[in-house]
Amino acid sequence: MSHPGFGWTLGEWQQAYRRENLQPSVLAELLAQLKSDDPAWIALATPAQLQAQLDALAEHLAEASGDLSKLPLYGVPFAIKDNIDAAGWPTTAACPEFAYTAENDATVVAKLRAAGAILIGKTNLDQFATGLVGTRSPYGAVPNSFDAEYVSGGSSSGSASVVARGLVAFALGTDTAGSGRVPAGFNNIVGLKPTKGWLSTRGLVPACRTLDCISVFALTVADAQVVASLAGGFDASDAYSRKNPNSAKAGMPAKPHLAVPATPEFFGDVQNQAVFEQALGKLRELGAELVEIDFTPFRQLAEQLYYGSWVAERTVALEDVDAAHINPVVRGIVENGEKYSACDAYKAEYIRAELARKINETLAGFDALVVPTSPTIRTLAEMTAEPVLFNSQFGTYTNFTNLADLAALALPAGFRADGLPAGITLLAPAWHDQALAAFGQRWQQFLALPLGATQRALPAQPSIGQAPGSVRVAVVGAHLTGMPLNFQLLTRDAVLVEQTTSAASYRLYALPGTVPPKPGLARVAQDGAEIIVELWDVPQARFGEFVAEIPPPLGIGNLQLADGRWVKGFICEPYALEGARDITSFGGWRAFIASLKG
Repeated sequence: MSHPGFGWTLGEWQQAYRRENLQPSVLAELLAQLKSDDPAWIALATPAQLQAQLDALAEHLAEASGDLSKLPLYGVPFAIKDNIDAAGWPTTAACPEFAYTAENDATVVAKLRAAGAILIGKTNLDQFATGLVGTRSPYGAVPNSFDAEYVSGGSSSGSASVVARGLVAFALGTDTAGSGRVPAGFNNIVGLKPTKGWLSTRGLVPACRTLDCISVFALTVADAQVVASLAGGFDASDAYSRKNPNSAKAGMPAKPHLAVPATPEFFGDVQNQAVFEQALGKLRELGAELVEIDFTPFRQLAEQLYYGSWVAERTVALEDVDAAHINPVVRGIVENGEKYSACDAYKAEYIRAELARKINETLAGFDALVVPTSPTIRTLAEMTAEPVLFNSQFGTYTNFTNLADLAALALPAGFRADGLPAGITLLAPAWHDQALAAFGQRWQQFLALPLGATQRALPAQPSIGQAPGSVRVAVVGAHLTGMPLNFQLLTRDAVLVEQTTSAASYRLYALPGTVPPKPGLARVAQDGAEIIVELWDVPQARFGEFVAEIPPPLGIGNLQLADGRWVKGFICEPYALEGARDITSFGGWRAFIASLKG
């Protein structure tokens, strides 16, 4: 199938609108080519719904004085899982008898539409988001986008399918136990499972309200991160929404320290195992150091989700739904929650807290944990024969994530011998989303796999900008990599961004009597030079700690770079430069120190 914008990334849509004079009315042609009997869709926009959105988009553009940069998703088509509300659209959660017409957009949908995105349709799912398979729906099973005999993964099956096939640029799913990651792995796309509370769940039909996350499917990591950043943010109307403390690292070092399970389980699937082992080799080629860890607490916590009283939260979510209208497999899972007492629930919470603490303590020494997105994949026929067991296998490396309050990013990792895709997932503690995305983008560029099931090549990707919630600081002396005070950056989870130079309007001095030796940088009106600096991104919440350790005569001010950018940087009180040695001719502190040793 092909349509205008088939398989385009956000950057390609933006370029078409800004440079090639494409008009949003082209989306009518796109919509006309979509088939209502495609099992990935539950509802497609009517011509009237599409036109209403295009009219609203024109008003947004007029309010922005025609500046498309103020509408970063201008005219970009997207889809949402049909347990997320869109005003005027039915929400079914894949249960026709449950359906209602939403009065308002879910918070995330409202934000995306405000950014210019156009909702094309609502997608199929495992009923009430209960399942990792994509087969538990009265609207039909969603087939794998590479081989229709295999499952697509769930519960966000439809959202993953329409992105993988290039029908929309991105789609929203949900993730409680892996529903935003397993379908990504089975369809060769990116699945971003954000930190709980980053994306509001107001307007979401709950599965497990304390664990639910709205997730993002996209063809590239860069696109997924842009969408999440636009859709995310604190929402006072959602009791489980959280403010980002801006204390987590904003990126990963060039040679990240990654944990891997010591004895990964693949349930006899040698093809998935081979792809994972190849992926570990590729990670080493990228410079990563891999360290095996005991996976026991992760496995124990994963088991709690469906084999303990946590399943009762799903029972609560469906307590007003007639059992006769619920898929038999889903009903069997939900009814299990009725056998647990309030005492059982508290005991389960104590277990969760203890295991989550162990997991986060384990991960504290690493930049991320790397796991197979799923240890195996199954055919539709196999899933019919063993609907519960095989579903449980799919969740081996996902079910613990939300219980432990982790962020996750599912990435394409390559193809099996039979042509099916397989993936890896990066996991880290809450609010490390930006760090995962930074490395995920490096990973995707390194592998350069085709996009989803479109066979399109990965286009040039945007450079990684300054991480939200960080302060970019230029260091010039004792804080440079390998220098005596560099630890003051590293211990505050700062990340090296690049080495560059200042504008040609500075002079560098060796300050007398400083321990360890430090330079002073001074801006001058004439006879200046470019001085080598390093740029580091420091988490905002840690920036004050860093500045507090800077002794006089040094301080932090504004520093101009050779390319015209302004960043925070080290400055020096003028009085300290009297009698100081001018070392500008060395071009930087490192060369001066080397001359002393010589």
